[in-house]
Amino acid sequence: MSGSGAAEGEALPAVAGPAVTLLIADDDEVTRSGLGMLLAAQPGITVLGEAADGVEAVDRARSLRPDVVLMDVRMPRRNGIEATRQLLADVADPPKIVVITTFENDDYVTAALSAGASGFILKRFPVRRIAEAVRVVAAGEAVLFPATLGRMVAARPLGSAEALPQAALTGREEEVLRLMATGLSNPEIAESLTVSLETIKTHVGNVLTKLGAQNRTHAVVIAYESGLVVPRFAG
Repeated sequence: MSGSGAAEGEALPAVAGPAVTLLIADDDEVTRSGLGMLLAAQPGITVLGEAADGVEAVDRARSLRPDVVLMDVRMPRRNGIEATRQLLADVADPPKIVVITTFENDDYVTAALSAGASGFILKRFPVRRIAEAVRVVAAGEAVLFPATLGRMVAARPLGSAEALPQAALTGREEEVLRLMATGLSNPEIAESLTVSLETIKTHVGNVLTKLGAQNRTHAVVIAYESGLVVPRFAG
């Protein structure tokens, strides 16, 4: 598992691979249909369907079996947080979730990441960047913008503040977690620490297990909330 830590103004890394199937969940019909049309025109993406709220998102994901759900968080009946949590808990081989949001400081986004979403993207981004986020997550990576995530977490109560001390991470595991929080991928962490990629994969796996984190992005949220990583707002 590796991460994509592009800054907001930077392009996400290109990810090649088989076609990615996508479900779009958003309560705004114009946004939903517009994204569907634009993303369907992007190379390597097949839009299987749309959902207007969290209940429909769960039902349609179960029936359509998309690789990725592009999930708005502020929806009626069931919000994107609960829909994410239910999909990941109840569906065998669940889809990856990319949260899409209008507001950078949306508390719902960090809650959705804690529930197991693999990353987030802003609605104002160009469609090619949203498409690349979908591909990155489908490939098993994470979409992580450290500066924005740091701002969002800093505005929240420290709900996971005790998770890190209780995890009893080793010094090396804490170091790896700090580097994960900067957005470095596993190969980049391995290069930074001058160790093998397999060693880093083992450390990352241990970090996720000890923190009880759904994925790499959730572990980074815990790192910020616990105070291990201090948000930096410049840049």
